[in-house]
Amino acid sequence: MAPDRPALTVHRVATGRAVIEAGWLAKAEAVHRALRPDLPADYAATMQGIVADGGEIAVAAAGDEVLGITVFRSYRNTACGVFFYVDDLVTAPAARSLGVGKTLLDWLAAEAKARGATRLRLDSGTHRIDAHRFYHREGMHIACFHFSRDLA
Repeated sequence: MAPDRPALTVHRVATGRAVIEAGWLAKAEAVHRALRPDLPADYAATMQGIVADGGEIAVAAAGDEVLGITVFRSYRNTACGVFFYVDDLVTAPAARSLGVGKTLLDWLAAEAKARGATRLRLDSGTHRIDAHRFYHREGMHIACFHFSRDLA
């Protein structure tokens, strides 16, 4: 028997270079660390810095429990015009396959369209096969290779 899907609400946590819902940000930390365990100990200050640099945050919650978080930003460049880039899209491990990721991805797409974006992009580590299946199932495709050079 499949687990019941929780009733989810998406809450905007940070926008306009400011954290607007510090309570939701605090509740999101454990979920966010499921993807990013190496985030600095001072999570709130780290995220405030990301937001000050243009990042935005939203969470998916069932009641007052955060089940997913997304960190994203809107860009304009020569290749895409206006687009949304998703830094992080995380579902709590215990809530996977309950529609949390889809809820956040659909919310991101609607938000991007409302702001005139023509694309929604994200990077996903090559080892994250289950995430890739999810992204393909949700209509995303592999558009390019992302190259990186460590400078430290």
